[in-house]
Amino acid sequence: MPSNDTARWTVTVSKESDLALRTFLGAKGMRKGDLSKFIEDAVLWRMFRKSVAEARDAFSDLSADEIQALVDEAVTAVRKDSPPPVAKARI
Repeated sequence: MPSNDTARWTVTVSKESDLALRTFLGAKGMRKGDLSKFIEDAVLWRMFRKSVAEARDAFSDLSADEIQALVDEAVTAVRKDSPPPVAKARI
């Protein structure tokens, strides 16, 4: 039974890609249901890599020192607006 927090996709790939992926998954001991997990993981990694590439392009004209200054400024701003961490009790 499908869960409410999932979406159903219909994708089309070449027979060669299908066979290669299913062979790969089978060699790793994965089953048919693991195909969805593999695709979701691949999509998330692809989006992450694209986001990193876009960020690198956006800041490519800045020096390392300028980027570090921006990071330091952002960290300071976040820490200023966040409550202090709660110390763990020692037992």
